[in-house]
Amino acid sequence: MNRQKIWEENIRTLSIAMFFLVLTVLVGTAGYMYINEAYSVVDALYMTVITISTVGFQEVHPLSDVGKIFTVFLIFISFGIFGYLASAITRFILDGVFRRNLKDYRIVRKIEKLNGHVIVCGFGRNGKQASLELIEHGENVVVVDSNESAIDRVRAFPELLFIQGDATMEEVLDMANILEAKALITAIPNDAENVYVVLTAREMNPGLKIISRSSNSQSDSKLKRAGADNVIMPDRLGGQQMAKLVAQPDVVEFLDNILLQSTKGVKLEEVSCQDLSGCFVGRSIKELNVRNRSGANIIGLKDEEGGYIYNPSPELVLEKNYHLFVLGNKEQVSSLKDLLLNGI
Repeated sequence: MNRQKIWEENIRTLSIAMFFLVLTVLVGTAGYMYINEAYSVVDALYMTVITISTVGFQEVHPLSDVGKIFTVFLIFISFGIFGYLASAITRFILDGVFRRNLKDYRIVRKIEKLNGHVIVCGFGRNGKQASLELIEHGENVVVVDSNESAIDRVRAFPELLFIQGDATMEEVLDMANILEAKALITAIPNDAENVYVVLTAREMNPGLKIISRSSNSQSDSKLKRAGADNVIMPDRLGGQQMAKLVAQPDVVEFLDNILLQSTKGVKLEEVSCQDLSGCFVGRSIKELNVRNRSGANIIGLKDEEGGYIYNPSPELVLEKNYHLFVLGNKEQVSSLKDLLLNGI
């Protein structure tokens, strides 16, 4: 039985127990008023409560034999109802459903406050790897998956936030705060579902960066028409990686060491020139004296037309719409950013 069904069953059991408890109070109140006309509504309610709770207070008014028999009947009935209610509450707590749902509620509240996070749809092998890699790079990640066992696996990583639901539905992506997200990765094994996710996400947030997994090469163009910025085929990438490890093993391992262990040492990072300091506008890379002033190296850049320049010439003049690819450790890259921003 899944967690949702357990939750629904426990709520139903508690509701039934509460219904019979309220019914007993109403019957007891009406019964005392019928048996003894001296009882007001308040007196009858009071007598009912002290009777079913077995606190043993004195009667408000003396009881006749019929009243005493009614009281005994009420006590026996209340024993059964309180036992049923206690059992329902105990089961509710022991099943852990209340605690888990309270924790999930807090996670939803955290997601509502996020900005610039990444949504990962599907927590299979690719989705899990993408999520953990993003966490390593300091990104906030929200995982969306409809499978309960997948969500249980997500819970093993406290850094990950999650929503259990169908990522093709607008309300689910809305719960993931898609309007404030900066990117979405859909790694669902089914290409058709990925297309629906991309279509829905693109409609909800036109400026979102969307990356989709594809199992079939024929789905590539469909996903891009649906709105995906990039389409990744894990099988193709895996094959290419294995071939390169045969042809260029040291090169591949060198690049993997940079890209996959960026938080532990050297890192390759993209740096925008959008906020380039006025003193550097119209000046060349050589005039920046990047290597000597920051320790980092500019190994490439992306120009205003989306083209890539590898190992740019020192004479290349920087523009505000350029994106630099910088190699260095954390402190060196940070120093370079300060240099470009403040000219110091």
